[in-house]
Amino acid sequence: MTKDEIEEIYEFAFKSGLAPDLVYKDGDEYSDRFENFKAFAFYVREKEREACAKVCDGYSDGRHANMADLCAEAIRARGQE
Repeated sequence: MTKDEIEEIYEFAFKSGLAPDLVYKDGDEYSDRFENFKAFAFYVREKEREACAKVCDGYSDGRHANMADLCAEAIRARGQE
């Protein structure tokens, strides 16, 4: 995970109202609870990714079945990066 990605998660926590009570930063160091929030963010991201892939799976019987399968595969592959 890049520093920019970590900062993006921190900004999300801040905008959602969790910071500074639960998630805070002191220089380049984050609070211990930031790791918990980061794990939660990854879990939510994975669930949303799978939900999007299942939408594509729903079209795999029709005229655009090949494209739907490719899209679902591409969405799921993003979790492997």
